[in-house]
Amino acid sequence: MLSKHKSTVGALLLVAGLMNNSAVLAQSDPGMSTAITIGTGGVTGVYYPAGGAVCRLVNRTRAEHGVRCAVRATGGTLINLKVVQAGDMELGLAQSDWQHHAYLGTSDAFETEGPDLELRSVFSLHSESFTVLARADADITMLDDLKGKRVNIGNPGSGQFATMQVLMEAKGWTLDDFQEVKTIGPVEQASALCDNRIDATVYTVGHPSGVVQEATTTCDVNIIAVDDEQVRSLIEKHSYYRTSRIPAGIYKGNAGEVDSFAVVATLVTRSSVPDEIIYALVKAVFDNFDTFKGLHPAFAELTPEAMVQEALTAPLHSGARRFYEEKGLILPEDG
Repeated sequence: MLSKHKSTVGALLLVAGLMNNSAVLAQSDPGMSTAITIGTGGVTGVYYPAGGAVCRLVNRTRAEHGVRCAVRATGGTLINLKVVQAGDMELGLAQSDWQHHAYLGTSDAFETEGPDLELRSVFSLHSESFTVLARADADITMLDDLKGKRVNIGNPGSGQFATMQVLMEAKGWTLDDFQEVKTIGPVEQASALCDNRIDATVYTVGHPSGVVQEATTTCDVNIIAVDDEQVRSLIEKHSYYRTSRIPAGIYKGNAGEVDSFAVVATLVTRSSVPDEIIYALVKAVFDNFDTFKGLHPAFAELTPEAMVQEALTAPLHSGARRFYEEKGLILPEDG
């Protein structure tokens, strides 16, 4: 199923990347000697403010290290991984599952590029639950009810699109199992649901999420559990997936916890990015960790230890490793 749509997806990835290439500078200063860019996601998702939180702390301390940080809105995970590999951005945010596939070359999405052995981890961030939103009048109460419905699977280049392909394969579904398939990005997902253009949408996101908040406050929308035999098998087979629960009571009309599976947001770079740049970035974040956690609700449960030790397939960048060793967060490589 994946290979059937591979050429179309590749073309759309290129278009999506070109359409999302405008940078948003945080506290720009033309006198600074070194500029870096972090690829994020749509402006209504969590990746965009997450990248902004990192840049805010880097830029606040730029007099110490001479690094100016910018965030760029992009189509999401796959585009970020590809443009970082191409050297068009220094860093990017990516789901842990697709970081794994990019580094090892274990997916059709990276067939052309092959394993990216120069990909490097910086740190991991928040958990991202695979989230299914359905109109209350669409007669969708479980995952299998998506068949025969109008479903948005996300824009090509995004983590939600790629992870939906994996889930569909696990379920034995094809696109023909849906009445209609849409590839709408995060900005339009809530309005598409509430305007009755789709019955359901899938989204891989940290919670609380502005997109989910918008949908549940604008119209009657239910969050559907993603927990069946095929999903549990996915989690058992792949270390980059984990069980998750979307918290109760954070969205209107959804009072109970909702079971699903999750990946983890990660920040990646390349081995060729100078050590002093990555060292300065991680120092800005971890030396101001309480401030960082307060910059987005999805960061509330983060710990330094988990951020440097969990959900990272690619090796740590040597600049990040040096800082973590100095702080005792990891053992020295020769220890």
